[in-house]
Amino acid sequence: MQGKMHSAIRLFRMKRFFVAAVVAIILAGCSDEIDMSSRYVFTDKTITQYLQEKEYYSEYVRLLGKRPVSAYSQTTLLQLLSARGHYTVFAPTNDAIHDYLDSLYHKGIITEPSWNGFEKQETLDSIEKVIIFNSILDSGDQDAYNVLDFPDHEHEFQLANMNNRKLRVYYGSNNTDSISIEGVALVSEKNRGIVLTNGYIHQVEGVIAPSDGRLGDFIRLWSNMPKSGYSVMSRLITACGLIDTLSAYRDEVWEHLYLTGGVKDLRVHSSVGQVGTIPEHRFYGFTLFAETDQFWERTLGHKASDITVGEVCEYLQNTGLFDYVEGTLYDDDYTNEMNVLNQFVTYHLLPQRIGRDKLVIHYNEVGYNYGTAKAPSIAIMDYYQTMGLPRLLKTFESRESDGIYLNRFPKLQNGRGQFGTYRENKNDYHESGLFPQLKGASTTSDENHGIRVLTNTETGTDASNIVNAVVYPIDRLLVCTENVCNQMAGQRIRIDAGCMMPELMNNDIRAPRTNYTYGATSVRAIPTNYPYISNVEIREGTDFYFLSGYPSPYHNLQGDEFNIIGQYDITMQLPPVPRAGQYEIRFGVATGSYVRSMAQVYFGTERDKMPAAGIPLDLRLGGLEMRLPSGASPSNVGWEADTDDEEYNDQVTKVMRTRGFMKAPNSWTNKMGTYESVRKDHFMSRRILVNAYLKPYQNYYIRFKSVLEDKNKEFYMDYFEYVAKEVYDNPEESEDIW
Repeated sequence: MQGKMHSAIRLFRMKRFFVAAVVAIILAGCSDEIDMSSRYVFTDKTITQYLQEKEYYSEYVRLLGKRPVSAYSQTTLLQLLSARGHYTVFAPTNDAIHDYLDSLYHKGIITEPSWNGFEKQETLDSIEKVIIFNSILDSGDQDAYNVLDFPDHEHEFQLANMNNRKLRVYYGSNNTDSISIEGVALVSEKNRGIVLTNGYIHQVEGVIAPSDGRLGDFIRLWSNMPKSGYSVMSRLITACGLIDTLSAYRDEVWEHLYLTGGVKDLRVHSSVGQVGTIPEHRFYGFTLFAETDQFWERTLGHKASDITVGEVCEYLQNTGLFDYVEGTLYDDDYTNEMNVLNQFVTYHLLPQRIGRDKLVIHYNEVGYNYGTAKAPSIAIMDYYQTMGLPRLLKTFESRESDGIYLNRFPKLQNGRGQFGTYRENKNDYHESGLFPQLKGASTTSDENHGIRVLTNTETGTDASNIVNAVVYPIDRLLVCTENVCNQMAGQRIRIDAGCMMPELMNNDIRAPRTNYTYGATSVRAIPTNYPYISNVEIREGTDFYFLSGYPSPYHNLQGDEFNIIGQYDITMQLPPVPRAGQYEIRFGVATGSYVRSMAQVYFGTERDKMPAAGIPLDLRLGGLEMRLPSGASPSNVGWEADTDDEEYNDQVTKVMRTRGFMKAPNSWTNKMGTYESVRKDHFMSRRILVNAYLKPYQNYYIRFKSVLEDKNKEFYMDYFEYVAKEVYDNPEESEDIW
């Protein structure tokens, strides 16, 4: 159903574009010269002017004129919308506002269905802010949102509104021209996409008023409400004592420091030429994948309202799926992370709020053109560390999968083994339609097919917009089984460094997508005097920058990178490995700049007492040259461009590996929409930092410390790889180039 819904939406958008194009051609045919001004319907007025002219917006205009942009500004929202900018306004009519007041009256919040029904000034202030701050998106330097730019069904706008909320879009199942915001504010089919000098107006027939409830609040509510579709999972979460944890929303200490100047922007980035701006907020966030009540009723054989925590624990124990985890407890201390219920529940939770379109980050993979692509090209996956016992959860999407999956392990056409090119098989990294055999205990015989992430529409589950979380329904049992761990260990695990830092996703720093227009690099920064990123220690003398290439053709995985400048010294907690064994830890490097640095690497299990891992990592050394300020000199890494002779290519790989180097992957490109991968670039490489026996459920740390005196040198960081010996040293099937 989800795939059909997306297809319908895409067809609707194509139809709208086609109609507009036909109209433009007809208009052009009436004259020997094309009148470019006739291509679009355009009103030469500001948003404020347009609203003031329409009587049915008079209540909305009055509220906009009352409220300042913030507590630190005298400018009203009405004045803001008269200025230059790129604003998307979901303007409620007078009738919509009156209907909202009527709903507040029936809930007992006000004494009569009018503005006279407010007994307390603070309640009035709050409601007025709800109406207007939730209705406006400020795109800054990017384009505002026309209807054709709206996200897909149940996806969020990339940009938060002025109330710091991400709004979701819903399309009618039979009429894709029927659009609503948050499922309650219907967008007028007549008065939508009004083009004004500073943005767009979309009339809505309801007030956009998402709840301020946090995930902990909803868990309390749902636990006794089978109608929500999540009552069983909510009772399990409550039993594990996670309510308070899941109620976290904002770091108020950071708020105070930011507003009082206790944390400051960093100096101008020496290469990019922009100030490193620090985040305004430090939000907490969560993602919950929840088996629906329908699943539990089908599995346990009776109504969700009658299913107890003890019954689920007994079921989990009887599956035997947790026996392989040494130390698993089957008692009733559900708050212990080794308890079977705690292991089960926390594997469903990520400590980052991830919108649907970011569960798998698509950006510059080969064959994919961000901004215009309608479907994935090659298979793409991300790996997230879950809450509780340290484990990895894989998200996956491909052209063949028709949706996003958890822990999907298809055999990919990777040019190796049975898909070797010598057998005239494709080497395009698409799914082959085959899946590997199970390796150990599993939930089902087809567990390797994965678990599809469903929508609330197709499952009938609660679709409330939660301020600090996103909840996704699933209809299969999600367990970190022995088979899942073995499958992960049997393939290369590549993790973007930003994926390892939840704060970046929670605060719209990672993958900060807006409408597709090329612009300057976004330079964000994290100061040293506050632990903004909880699993990264940034010591004094370190300028910590995050560069987002969106929407520009960066060479990096997912289009972003970290630049760490100065006499830097950082320590990071690494993700866990899925299974005990010998692993290589690799590090993605780009030596395209002449200001790269050199760092000593340390690795171990004790954050403050780690031994050095090999000789210093020289980021100036590329495949063919050493890049120094004085110029480039030849390197002896052994890099050679790929040829049509795979045996020769493999020999080049072996030579480079003896020197701790590997070519860049074949998965992404520096020219979006092409199949010209970064593997051909000699200044892109992977470095083998560590080769060690690693254990699951163990925290490992890595430290990078500058060994150069020049404080303007840059330490580059993009991604890490975990590769088990069975992958990098497999005598039957060598590691693929992807």
